[in-house]
Amino acid sequence: MEAPDEPNAIPLNTGGVEDQPASESWFEQWGDPMARNITEATLTPFLPDPDKANGAAVLVAPGGGFMWLSMGNEGWEVAEALNEQGIAAFVLKYRLQPTPDALEAFDREIMNRPRPAPGEEGEAPAPRPRWDLSNQLEDAEAAWQMIDDNADEWGVDMDRLGMMGFSAGAGLTMHVTMNSDVARPAFIAPIYGGMGAVEVPDDAPPLFVAIATDDFLYEGDTGLIKSWYEAGKPVEMHLFQNGGHGFGLGNPDRTSNIWFTNYIHWLDVNGFLEAAE
Repeated sequence: MEAPDEPNAIPLNTGGVEDQPASESWFEQWGDPMARNITEATLTPFLPDPDKANGAAVLVAPGGGFMWLSMGNEGWEVAEALNEQGIAAFVLKYRLQPTPDALEAFDREIMNRPRPAPGEEGEAPAPRPRWDLSNQLEDAEAAWQMIDDNADEWGVDMDRLGMMGFSAGAGLTMHVTMNSDVARPAFIAPIYGGMGAVEVPDDAPPLFVAIATDDFLYEGDTGLIKSWYEAGKPVEMHLFQNGGHGFGLGNPDRTSNIWFTNYIHWLDVNGFLEAAE
């Protein structure tokens, strides 16, 4: 598909074309726009109606296995839904792993590959790729700094700026939380990401998780939740009967469709939607 207009996208000036040999291109899957081979990371602000704005904000990281980005389903649409709740949203288009330049080769080699599957009886499941996320961390930190620099203009309370990510974006959200000295989210929401145990930072923020049991990433492990719980940090998990992977704001006839309503309620109960005195 032709690249959509992104009139409000702001270049983050991280990296360079040498990091990505192929050109940025777009394709459509399930009716949603997807970007790949990102050569220039950008941040797109979505600001709520001033009459609704409450000062809270979320940095949104779409997913796509670090090889493409689901910009509509897990980016722009989520940002617009946050705006309806008076929350400023900032969609991060971050750099990716290189994929074949030709769409046909990309589709053949990447999109149609089998999902990670269990090994033979008695064997551990086949491992998933582990990427070096230094570029993505740099992009997220640059986005965080840009929001901080423009917080007054954009109406953002930096003490109530959180981060949300989907799938690979959930992984990036966790990576930022665990490794960044620049981006310190006030709250995090990794949505249908990995659930393995982690070492929880001393200043770990409240954690909100949503995933479905029929998601290929879910293997019955809730180590992430246990880690946060044992560290004495606020944590909420929604494990849905169905929803699959990549459900975004929701798909028809799935129990996972209520996760966003639950998320907004969680933010409200925890005081993130009300400005401090």
